[in-house]
Amino acid sequence: MPETVVITGASAGIGRATARAYAARGADVVLLARGRAGLAATADEVEKAGGHALALPVDVSDHRQVEAAADTAVRTFGAIDVWINVAFASVFAPFTDITAEEYARVTDVTYLGFVNGTRAALAHMLPRDRGTIVQVGSALGSRSVPLQSVYCGAKHAINGFTSSVRTELMHNGSNVRITIAQMPAVNTPQFSWVLSRLPRKPQPVPPIYQPEVAARGVLYAADHPGRKQFYVGASTAATIVANKIAPGLLDRYLARTGYDSQQTDRPDDPRRRHNLWEPVDDDTDHGAHGAFDDRSGARAPQLWLSHHPALSAAVLAVTALGGTWAAVRLAGRGGS
Repeated sequence: MPETVVITGASAGIGRATARAYAARGADVVLLARGRAGLAATADEVEKAGGHALALPVDVSDHRQVEAAADTAVRTFGAIDVWINVAFASVFAPFTDITAEEYARVTDVTYLGFVNGTRAALAHMLPRDRGTIVQVGSALGSRSVPLQSVYCGAKHAINGFTSSVRTELMHNGSNVRITIAQMPAVNTPQFSWVLSRLPRKPQPVPPIYQPEVAARGVLYAADHPGRKQFYVGASTAATIVANKIAPGLLDRYLARTGYDSQQTDRPDDPRRRHNLWEPVDDDTDHGAHGAFDDRSGARAPQLWLSHHPALSAAVLAVTALGGTWAAVRLAGRGGS
Protein backbone atom coordinates (compact mmCIF):
# COMPACT_ATOMS: atom_id res chain seq x y z
CA MET A 1 0.00 0.00 0.00
CA PRO A 2 1.38 3.45 -0.87
CA GLU A 3 1.80 6.01 1.89
CA THR A 4 -0.85 8.69 2.22
CA VAL A 5 0.83 12.02 2.90
CA VAL A 6 -0.87 15.38 3.54
CA ILE A 7 1.19 18.53 2.95
CA THR A 8 0.09 22.06 3.75
CA GLY A 9 1.65 24.94 1.82
CA ALA A 10 2.10 22.51 -1.06
CA SER A 11 1.86 24.93 -3.99
CA ALA A 12 5.44 26.27 -3.76
CA GLY A 13 8.75 26.12 -1.92
CA ILE A 14 9.46 23.40 0.62
CA GLY A 15 5.93 21.98 0.47
CA ARG A 16 6.08 21.55 -3.28
CA ALA A 17 9.54 20.01 -3.26
CA THR A 18 8.42 17.63 -0.51
CA ALA A 19 5.37 16.62 -2.55
CA ARG A 20 7.60 15.75 -5.51
CA ALA A 21 9.93 13.73 -3.26
CA TYR A 22 7.04 11.67 -1.91
CA ALA A 23 5.66 11.23 -5.42
CA ALA A 24 8.95 9.63 -6.43
CA ARG A 25 8.18 6.99 -3.78
CA GLY A 26 4.78 6.37 -5.34
CA ALA A 27 2.88 7.97 -2.48
CA ASP A 28 -0.67 9.29 -2.46
CA VAL A 29 -0.10 13.00 -1.85
CA VAL A 30 -2.80 15.36 -0.61
CA LEU A 31 -1.89 18.96 -1.45
CA LEU A 32 -3.30 21.79 0.64
CA ALA A 33 -2.75 25.47 -0.22
CA ARG A 34 -4.68 28.56 -1.27
CA GLY A 35 -3.25 29.17 -4.76
CA ARG A 36 -5.17 27.18 -7.35
CA ALA A 37 -2.64 27.56 -10.17
CA GLY A 38 0.20 26.52 -7.89
CA LEU A 39 -1.81 23.56 -6.60
CA ALA A 40 -2.70 22.40 -10.11
CA ALA A 41 0.93 22.58 -11.23
CA THR A 42 2.11 20.70 -8.16
CA ALA A 43 -0.52 18.00 -8.67
CA ASP A 44 0.66 17.58 -12.26
CA GLU A 45 4.26 17.21 -11.08
CA VAL A 46 3.23 14.61 -8.50
CA GLU A 47 1.41 12.52 -11.11
CA LYS A 48 4.34 12.72 -13.54
CA ALA A 49 6.79 11.70 -10.79
CA GLY A 50 4.88 8.50 -10.07
CA GLY A 51 2.52 9.48 -7.26
CA HIS A 52 -1.19 10.17 -7.00
CA ALA A 53 -2.33 13.69 -6.21
CA LEU A 54 -5.38 15.23 -4.59
CA ALA A 55 -5.31 19.04 -4.66
CA LEU A 56 -7.56 20.85 -2.18
CA PRO A 57 -7.70 24.66 -1.95
CA VAL A 58 -7.49 25.35 1.79
CA ASP A 59 -6.69 28.30 4.04
CA VAL A 60 -5.00 26.65 7.01
CA SER A 61 -6.03 29.47 9.35
CA ASP A 62 -9.60 28.08 9.16
CA HIS A 63 -9.72 24.88 11.22
CA ARG A 64 -12.98 23.84 9.56
CA GLN A 65 -11.35 23.84 6.12
CA VAL A 66 -8.37 21.86 7.41
CA GLU A 67 -10.55 19.27 9.15
CA ALA A 68 -12.73 18.90 6.05
CA ALA A 69 -9.61 18.38 3.93
CA ALA A 70 -8.39 15.66 6.29
CA ASP A 71 -11.74 13.90 6.02
CA THR A 72 -11.59 14.13 2.21
CA ALA A 73 -8.05 12.74 2.20
CA VAL A 74 -9.15 9.70 4.19
CA ARG A 75 -12.20 9.10 2.00
CA THR A 76 -10.04 9.32 -1.13
CA PHE A 77 -6.84 7.48 -0.21
CA GLY A 78 -7.47 5.84 3.15
CA ALA A 79 -5.67 6.39 6.44
CA ILE A 80 -3.22 9.29 6.72
CA ASP A 81 0.32 8.05 7.37
CA VAL A 82 2.20 11.36 7.39
CA TRP A 83 1.00 14.93 7.88
CA ILE A 84 3.46 17.74 7.10
CA ASN A 85 2.77 21.32 8.20
CA VAL A 86 4.57 23.85 6.01
CA ALA A 87 2.17 26.69 5.16
CA PHE A 88 3.03 30.14 6.47
CA ALA A 89 2.72 33.86 5.86
CA SER A 90 4.89 36.72 7.03
CA VAL A 91 5.56 40.45 7.02
CA PHE A 92 9.02 41.96 6.62
CA ALA A 93 8.97 45.18 8.62
CA PRO A 94 9.88 46.63 11.99
CA PHE A 95 7.33 45.61 14.61
CA THR A 96 5.93 49.15 14.87
CA ASP A 97 5.20 49.15 11.11
CA ILE A 98 3.01 46.02 11.27
CA THR A 99 -0.69 46.57 11.96
CA ALA A 100 -2.56 44.59 14.57
CA GLU A 101 -4.65 43.00 11.81
CA GLU A 102 -1.55 41.92 9.89
CA TYR A 103 0.02 40.49 13.02
CA ALA A 104 -3.10 38.49 13.77
CA ARG A 105 -3.28 37.20 10.20
CA VAL A 106 0.31 35.94 10.17
CA THR A 107 -0.19 34.31 13.57
CA ASP A 108 -3.39 32.66 12.37
CA VAL A 109 -1.64 31.16 9.35
CA THR A 110 1.89 30.49 10.56
CA TYR A 111 1.18 29.36 14.12
CA LEU A 112 -2.48 28.38 14.31
CA GLY A 113 -2.22 26.80 10.85
CA PHE A 114 0.20 24.28 12.37
CA VAL A 115 -2.09 23.83 15.37
CA ASN A 116 -5.06 23.23 13.06
CA GLY A 117 -3.11 20.77 10.94
CA THR A 118 -1.86 18.89 13.98
CA ARG A 119 -5.37 18.67 15.43
CA ALA A 120 -6.81 17.38 12.15
CA ALA A 121 -4.03 14.81 11.80
CA LEU A 122 -4.39 13.54 15.37
CA ALA A 123 -8.14 13.15 14.95
CA HIS A 124 -7.42 10.44 12.37
CA MET A 125 -4.14 9.06 13.72
CA LEU A 126 -4.96 8.56 17.40
CA PRO A 127 -7.80 6.06 16.86
CA ARG A 128 -5.41 3.96 14.72
CA ASP A 129 -2.51 4.56 17.13
CA ARG A 130 -0.27 5.19 14.15
CA GLY A 131 1.01 8.10 12.08
CA THR A 132 3.65 10.81 11.96
CA ILE A 133 3.40 14.60 12.02
CA VAL A 134 6.32 16.71 10.81
CA GLN A 135 6.45 20.42 11.59
CA VAL A 136 8.63 22.42 9.22
CA GLY A 137 10.36 24.74 11.65
CA SER A 138 13.16 27.25 11.33
CA ALA A 139 16.40 28.32 12.94
CA LEU A 140 14.46 31.54 13.57
CA GLY A 141 12.32 29.58 16.00
CA SER A 142 15.33 29.56 18.31
CA ARG A 143 17.23 32.69 17.26
CA SER A 144 15.07 35.71 16.40
CA VAL A 145 16.18 38.37 13.93
CA PRO A 146 15.04 41.94 13.38
CA LEU A 147 12.34 42.74 10.79
CA GLN A 148 10.66 39.34 11.25
CA SER A 149 9.11 39.62 14.71
CA VAL A 150 5.80 38.06 13.71
CA TYR A 151 7.38 35.11 11.87
CA CYS A 152 9.96 34.48 14.60
CA GLY A 153 7.25 34.65 17.25
CA ALA A 154 5.14 32.09 15.40
CA LYS A 155 8.07 29.71 14.89
CA HIS A 156 9.00 29.96 18.58
CA ALA A 157 5.38 29.15 19.41
CA ILE A 158 5.43 26.11 17.13
CA ASN A 159 8.46 24.74 18.99
CA GLY A 160 6.74 25.13 22.34
CA PHE A 161 3.43 23.75 21.12
CA THR A 162 5.05 20.72 19.51
CA SER A 163 7.13 19.88 22.59
CA SER A 164 3.98 19.93 24.69
CA VAL A 165 2.04 17.67 22.32
CA ARG A 166 5.03 15.34 22.04
CA THR A 167 5.19 14.83 25.80
CA GLU A 168 1.44 14.24 25.97
CA LEU A 169 1.74 11.51 23.34
CA MET A 170 4.64 9.98 25.29
CA HIS A 171 2.63 10.10 28.52
CA ASN A 172 -0.21 8.23 26.85
CA GLY A 173 2.10 5.60 25.37
CA SER A 174 0.91 6.53 21.90
CA ASN A 175 2.57 5.23 18.75
CA VAL A 176 1.74 8.47 16.97
CA ARG A 177 4.91 10.53 16.54
CA ILE A 178 5.55 14.25 16.11
CA THR A 179 8.86 15.87 15.22
CA ILE A 180 10.32 19.10 13.79
CA ALA A 181 12.65 19.68 10.85
CA GLN A 182 14.41 22.98 11.57
CA MET A 183 15.23 24.83 8.37
CA PRO A 184 17.90 27.27 7.21
CA ALA A 185 17.38 30.04 4.64
CA VAL A 186 15.67 28.42 1.64
CA ASN A 187 15.24 29.71 -1.91
CA THR A 188 11.45 29.84 -2.13
CA PRO A 189 9.06 32.29 -3.84
CA GLN A 190 8.14 33.81 -0.46
CA PHE A 191 10.67 36.60 -0.91
CA SER A 192 8.89 37.68 -4.09
CA TRP A 193 5.39 37.69 -2.64
CA VAL A 194 5.80 38.42 1.09
CA LEU A 195 4.33 41.68 2.38
CA SER A 196 7.34 43.93 2.93
CA ARG A 197 7.73 47.50 4.12
CA LEU A 198 11.48 47.54 3.59
CA PRO A 199 12.97 50.00 1.11
CA ARG A 200 14.82 47.23 -0.76
CA LYS A 201 13.75 43.78 -1.92
CA PRO A 202 13.80 41.15 0.85
CA GLN A 203 16.20 38.25 0.63
CA PRO A 204 17.19 35.16 2.63
CA VAL A 205 20.39 35.51 4.64
CA PRO A 206 23.13 33.30 3.13
CA PRO A 207 23.94 30.47 3.08
CA ILE A 208 20.82 29.69 1.06
CA TYR A 209 19.64 26.16 0.26
CA GLN A 210 17.38 24.88 -2.47
CA PRO A 211 13.90 23.55 -1.52
CA GLU A 212 14.97 20.04 -2.49
CA VAL A 213 17.52 20.04 0.34
CA ALA A 214 14.76 21.00 2.76
CA ALA A 215 12.51 18.30 1.32
CA ARG A 216 15.13 15.62 1.94
CA GLY A 217 15.28 16.79 5.53
CA VAL A 218 11.51 16.55 5.87
CA LEU A 219 11.41 13.02 4.49
CA TYR A 220 14.20 11.89 6.79
CA ALA A 221 12.41 13.39 9.79
CA ALA A 222 9.20 11.62 8.79
CA ASP A 223 11.05 8.32 8.44
CA HIS A 224 12.79 8.75 11.83
CA PRO A 225 10.19 10.49 14.03
CA GLY A 226 11.59 9.22 17.31
CA ARG A 227 13.87 12.24 17.57
CA LYS A 228 12.53 15.54 18.82
CA GLN A 229 14.00 17.61 16.01
CA PHE A 230 16.41 17.61 13.09
CA TYR A 231 18.65 20.43 11.86
CA VAL A 232 18.77 20.94 8.11
CA GLY A 233 21.88 22.83 6.99
CA ALA A 234 25.03 23.70 8.90
CA SER A 235 23.81 27.26 9.33
CA THR A 236 20.78 26.02 11.26
CA ALA A 237 22.92 24.04 13.69
CA ALA A 238 25.45 26.85 14.04
CA THR A 239 22.75 29.47 14.64
CA ILE A 240 21.00 27.47 17.34
CA VAL A 241 24.22 26.48 19.10
CA ALA A 242 25.68 30.00 18.94
CA ASN A 243 22.48 31.40 20.40
CA LYS A 244 22.85 29.08 23.39
CA ILE A 245 26.42 30.24 23.93
CA ALA A 246 26.22 34.00 23.39
CA PRO A 247 22.66 35.28 22.86
CA GLY A 248 23.48 38.80 24.03
CA LEU A 249 26.35 39.15 21.59
CA LEU A 250 24.14 37.88 18.79
CA ASP A 251 21.54 40.50 19.74
CA ARG A 252 24.11 43.24 19.27
CA TYR A 253 25.50 41.71 16.09
CA LEU A 254 22.06 41.36 14.50
CA ALA A 255 21.05 44.86 15.58
CA ARG A 256 24.03 46.09 13.57
CA THR A 257 23.83 43.77 10.52
CA GLY A 258 20.34 42.28 10.43
CA TYR A 259 18.64 45.05 8.48
CA ASP A 260 21.04 45.10 5.53
CA SER A 261 21.57 41.33 5.38
CA GLN A 262 17.85 40.74 4.77
CA GLN A 263 17.64 43.13 1.82
CA THR A 264 19.15 43.09 -1.65
CA ASP A 265 20.65 46.22 -3.20
CA ARG A 266 17.59 46.69 -5.45
CA PRO A 267 14.65 48.91 -4.46
CA ASP A 268 11.35 47.16 -3.80
CA ASP A 269 8.10 48.15 -5.44
CA PRO A 270 5.60 49.17 -2.73
CA ARG A 271 2.75 48.31 -5.14
CA ARG A 272 3.97 44.75 -5.61
CA ARG A 273 1.32 42.07 -4.97
CA HIS A 274 1.70 40.13 -1.72
CA ASN A 275 0.05 36.98 -0.39
CA LEU A 276 -0.94 37.90 3.15
CA TRP A 277 -4.66 38.11 2.47
CA GLU A 278 -5.00 36.51 -0.97
CA PRO A 279 -2.78 33.99 -2.78
CA VAL A 280 -0.45 35.31 -5.46
CA ASP A 281 -0.34 31.91 -7.20
CA ASP A 282 -4.09 31.64 -7.74
CA ASP A 283 -3.81 32.52 -11.44
CA THR A 284 -0.06 32.15 -12.08
CA ASP A 285 2.18 29.29 -11.00
CA HIS A 286 5.45 30.50 -9.44
CA GLY A 287 7.13 27.11 -9.12
CA ALA A 288 9.05 25.72 -6.16
CA HIS A 289 12.12 27.93 -6.41
CA GLY A 290 12.55 31.59 -5.66
CA ALA A 291 14.75 34.19 -7.36
CA PHE A 292 18.05 33.08 -5.81
CA ASP A 293 19.00 29.96 -7.79
CA ASP A 294 22.44 31.35 -8.57
CA ARG A 295 23.20 31.73 -4.85
CA SER A 296 21.61 28.54 -3.51
CA GLY A 297 23.20 25.20 -2.66
CA ALA A 298 21.72 21.88 -3.69
CA ARG A 299 23.52 19.90 -0.99
CA ALA A 300 23.80 20.15 2.80
CA PRO A 301 26.47 17.99 4.51
CA GLN A 302 24.84 18.76 7.86
CA LEU A 303 21.75 16.88 6.66
CA TRP A 304 23.83 13.71 6.30
CA LEU A 305 25.46 14.44 9.62
CA SER A 306 22.07 14.68 11.33
CA HIS A 307 21.47 11.07 10.35
CA HIS A 308 24.32 10.07 12.70
CA PRO A 309 23.56 11.45 16.19
CA ALA A 310 26.88 10.53 17.87
CA LEU A 311 28.98 12.12 15.14
CA SER A 312 26.61 15.07 15.01
CA ALA A 313 27.05 15.65 18.74
CA ALA A 314 30.83 15.75 18.33
CA VAL A 315 30.61 18.23 15.48
CA LEU A 316 28.15 20.39 17.41
CA ALA A 317 30.62 20.47 20.29
CA VAL A 318 33.29 21.76 17.91
CA THR A 319 30.75 24.22 16.51
CA ALA A 320 30.05 25.41 20.03
CA LEU A 321 33.73 26.10 20.58
CA GLY A 322 33.86 27.94 17.29
CA GLY A 323 30.82 29.94 18.27
CA THR A 324 32.44 30.94 21.53
CA TRP A 325 35.58 32.04 19.68
CA ALA A 326 33.50 34.09 17.24
CA ALA A 327 31.63 35.67 20.12
CA VAL A 328 34.90 36.66 21.79
CA ARG A 329 36.15 38.20 18.54
CA LEU A 330 32.86 40.07 18.11
CA ALA A 331 33.12 41.39 21.65
CA GLY A 332 36.68 42.47 20.96
CA ARG A 333 35.44 44.57 18.05
CA GLY A 334 32.95 46.31 20.31
CA GLY A 335 29.93 44.86 18.44
CA SER A 336 27.06 46.98 19.72
